[in-house]
Amino acid sequence: MEQYEPDRLSPAQAAAIRRSFRSGRAAMTRRSLLRASAGGALAVGGLGALSACGIPAAGGNQGGVSAEDHSAKEKTVNFSNWTEYIDVDDSEKRHPTLDQFRKQTGISVKYTEDINDNVEFFGKIKPQLAAGQDTGRDIIVLTDWLAARLIRLGWVQKLDASNLPHAYANLSAQFRDPDWDPGRAHSYVWQGISTVIAYNKKALDGQEVKSISDLLDNDKLKGRVGFLSEMRDSIGMTLLDMGKDPANFTADDYDAAIARLQKAVDRGQIRRFTGNDYTSDLTSGDFAACVAWAGDVVQLKADSPDIDFIIPESGYMTSTDNMLIPNKARHKTNAERLIDFYYQPKPAAELAAYINYVSPVDGVKAELEKLDPDAANNPLIIPDKAMAAKSHAFRSLSSKEETTFEQKFAKLTGA
Repeated sequence: MEQYEPDRLSPAQAAAIRRSFRSGRAAMTRRSLLRASAGGALAVGGLGALSACGIPAAGGNQGGVSAEDHSAKEKTVNFSNWTEYIDVDDSEKRHPTLDQFRKQTGISVKYTEDINDNVEFFGKIKPQLAAGQDTGRDIIVLTDWLAARLIRLGWVQKLDASNLPHAYANLSAQFRDPDWDPGRAHSYVWQGISTVIAYNKKALDGQEVKSISDLLDNDKLKGRVGFLSEMRDSIGMTLLDMGKDPANFTADDYDAAIARLQKAVDRGQIRRFTGNDYTSDLTSGDFAACVAWAGDVVQLKADSPDIDFIIPESGYMTSTDNMLIPNKARHKTNAERLIDFYYQPKPAAELAAYINYVSPVDGVKAELEKLDPDAANNPLIIPDKAMAAKSHAFRSLSSKEETTFEQKFAKLTGA
C-alpha cells in the first residue's frame, strides 16, 4: 500500500493549537467547560499524533474503507461526542433525544463523551485508522478543520444518501457545500459556531459599534477592544470588513488583514487577543466591544442586560462541528439513521433548546417555539434568512499556507 505522509505541524501551527488548548475554541462555553483545564496534559500526545509520519493511506479521499455492516443484526450504534454537547434530563443521566431515537427505530445508542479536544481525540483514533482497524465508534464529531483532514486521509466513509432523507432535505443552505467536503458527501453538521461582535452598553458610553472598522478606528474605544486568538475568526472578520471573501482570498489579502490589525495593535487600540476569557473583560467593562463567539454571547446576555451583539453588514464567520463515520465502523447504516434523526425538526429543536448553538436544521424554529420562544427568536441560535446570507466560512488551507499564515498571526498577537 502506498505510504501517505500527512502534513507535519510547523512550530507556528503547534503554537496555534496550544493557544486553542489554553483559551480558544478548545475552552469554549458549555460544550467544553469540563475540558478547558485539560489542554496542557493533552497537548504533548495530541501534537505528536498530528505530527506523525509514514501513515498508510486508507483509500484516498473517495469515501474511505467500509466493512461488513452489522446494523441489521446488531441494533446499536456507538456515538462519540464532546462533553456537555447534547440534551440531558433532570436526572442528568439520560438523553431524551437518544431515548426517542431508540423508541422510533429500535436502535440503542452507546453515547460516550470522550472527545475532549480535536487533537487529543485524533491521537486516540489515529493508530486504529492508520492500521485499517475499527475504532469501536460509528459516529464521531469533529470540528471542520480536522474533519477535512480525516476526509483527505481517506479515513472516513462516504455516506449513503438513501439513509439520509431528512438530512438531505433539511440541512440549512449555509452549511451545504464546504470546500473540504463538497455536497456533504462524508459529513453532516452537528452544530454551527458563529463569530460576531459583542459589546457592553455601559462601557460604550454612547459610542456606536456597527463594524470591525469601528473596533479598529474609533479613538474613544482605544485600549478597550478585544480580538480572538483564533486566527480564522479574527482574520476572517477583518477580511470581511475589508470587502474580501474568507472563502476565496489571496496571500496578499491575508497580509493586508494582518497589516490592518497590526496598525491597531501598534496604536494601542486592541487591548489584547483572547480566547473565551474575553467574557470576563466584556462583563467587567474592560472591553467595550470585542470579537466574540455566539455561544458565549447567548449565555452572557441571559446574565447581564448590558451585554449585546451585532452582526456587521459585511458579514460574520461560521465554523462547524461535524458528524462523520470512521472507516471500518461496524454499524454504518444505524449511524446514518441516527444522523438523519437529528435532522428531523422536533429532535433538532430539543437539542437546540438545551445547548444553544446554531442549529443546522431548516424547519427547526416552529418546533423550538413550542419549547423555548426566546431561543426560537434568537438569531444566534436560529439565524433568519438575512443573517444566514451573511455567514461566511474560512477556506481550506494548504499545509504551506497554514504554516505561513499562523507564523504571521503569532507575530501579530505576540504568541
